[in-house]
Amino acid sequence: MKITVSDTEHVAKLARLDLSEQEKKRYTQSLNDILGYMEVLNRVDTTGVEPTAHVLKLQNVFREDTIRPGLDKKLALDNAPEQENGCFKVPRIV
Repeated sequence: MKITVSDTEHVAKLARLDLSEQEKKRYTQSLNDILGYMEVLNRVDTTGVEPTAHVLKLQNVFREDTIRPGLDKKLALDNAPEQENGCFKVPRIV
């Protein structure tokens, strides 16, 4: 598939970009170069290679959930500029 200047203009319009004629030609060539490289990659023999999402074997490190005491309510409210009925009082934002 070959990208045309018309395709580049369409994508630029969707992205709300105002490109000069020189930029349109340059980006069209760049996009075609990228597609050409993808064609080279598509010719690579990948039989026996498992699909991966990452080149390294990554593993999440999880810890056990443990119940721990939280911050004391009085201690938390001691630094509040304003409080009301045991809660932080903040300005109303509408």
